[in-house]
Amino acid sequence: MNARRDSDLDPQPSRFTPNTRRTPRSIIVALERRLARRLRGVAPPSDQWIRQTMHESVDEYVRALRPDDHDAVEISGHFYGDYPWRSYEHWDYPSFDLCNPGPMQRSFDVVICDQVLEHVTDPITAVHTLFDLCRPGGNVVVGVPFLVRIHRAPGDYWRFTPDGLRILLEHPGFDVLRVEGWGNRRCVKANFLVWARTPKWSSNVNEPDFPVNVWAFARKPLELS
Repeated sequence: MNARRDSDLDPQPSRFTPNTRRTPRSIIVALERRLARRLRGVAPPSDQWIRQTMHESVDEYVRALRPDDHDAVEISGHFYGDYPWRSYEHWDYPSFDLCNPGPMQRSFDVVICDQVLEHVTDPITAVHTLFDLCRPGGNVVVGVPFLVRIHRAPGDYWRFTPDGLRILLEHPGFDVLRVEGWGNRRCVKANFLVWARTPKWSSNVNEPDFPVNVWAFARKPLELS
């Protein structure tokens, strides 16, 4: 049996040295982004083209729930607090860590998690946390991006197709009611450099193979197996 050398035990220095110099291509992209911001402006989340159809779908779903009979929590977003909920809380990610939440002090009838799962390191653990936050018979609304550029907050790790989001939510035991997606090639291109505002004459044509956003509505069973 050969004796181990010290060099076998000690980690070797990396041969990769990050190139911190700006390349001509990176300079061009930065200039294009600056020009796009001046010409189009950067849309706040409520006015972003990529979110429009999803927000309309979620609005219809929430209104049908009769929110005045429901306690709700929204993780990270600030989009759905104006409904007449019986009670409403907003928990900011990553201050509230879906992958390491600690003991659950409360549960809710409606849990909304919009544009968060792409930023967690362990999405399976994260959806189990959403499951634990839901009361039996409670609802979860989850939205994730697909064909959009990387946006670190603080990291950006995942993209989910409609089929992938369904499988993810079924993992802890949710009954997935429906999964939707919306996008088209024009919208994909419009968001290359900035988060584009909804154009005055926007095309709402959905091209299913080019979703910019994917979202799902699911329910926690009344009785767990």
